[in-house]
Amino acid sequence: MIITLDTNVILAGLLSKNGASHLILNLILEEKINIAISTPVVLEYEDVLNRKEILKRLNISKNQVQDIIDLLLLLADKQCIYYRLRPNLLDENDNLFIECAFASNSQYLVTSNIKDFERGELTNHPFKVITPGDFYYLWRNENE
Repeated sequence: MIITLDTNVILAGLLSKNGASHLILNLILEEKINIAISTPVVLEYEDVLNRKEILKRLNISKNQVQDIIDLLLLLADKQCIYYRLRPNLLDENDNLFIECAFASNSQYLVTSNIKDFERGELTNHPFKVITPGDFYYLWRNENE
């Protein structure tokens, strides 16, 4: 199974050891699920995780952020984006995740902000936009 993760899932998983986002990160580390990553998605992860207030909340350094990104890259299914999709989402950066999910044939785009993805013009896509909690529930029911 391959999924695309919004930055908010990565951040939530790093901020708390409780919750579905952290469990999803563990599934990735255990190679039980595959994560799709494109260059624009990696740049978005780096931009958000390296913000001063985020570094302070996580209590980590920029070098540690790079270690996290490097580990995700090591485990990821890397995608080249050949077609830009612009479904007119309110947050332009959310388009990056739509493109990655399409390019990778992800089954799921996992995000804590489902409403952000429902407002665009592109509604008929081959993947499901789902919360971390719902994704983990589905994964567990299918795999345990």
